[in-house]
Amino acid sequence: MLQENPDMTQREIAEKLGLSASGMNYCLKALIEKGWVKVQNFSQSKNKFGYIYVLTPQGILEKITLTSRFLKRKQAEYDALRAEIDGLTEELSTAANAKPENI
Repeated sequence: MLQENPDMTQREIAEKLGLSASGMNYCLKALIEKGWVKVQNFSQSKNKFGYIYVLTPQGILEKITLTSRFLKRKQAEYDALRAEIDGLTEELSTAANAKPENI
């Protein structure tokens, strides 16, 4: 997808992959850290920040065998973190709304 449309926004990529925008950002940063994707400044890009995402030669070699598993694992990590945050937020809200005599 990146090879065919390197100037896709993160939001567009997320929609095509069925991910949340924040989940996509998390995954894309991990791909960049691994060296499989690089970000280039490109003034003609439709992306408002003027960046394109380009697979490196190493990324092209690895994409078929590893990317799907990697993204699924990162999405699962993100979902677990999101669930933990949501649970803690709910717990905090419940505690804040508790009557003093019940504490």
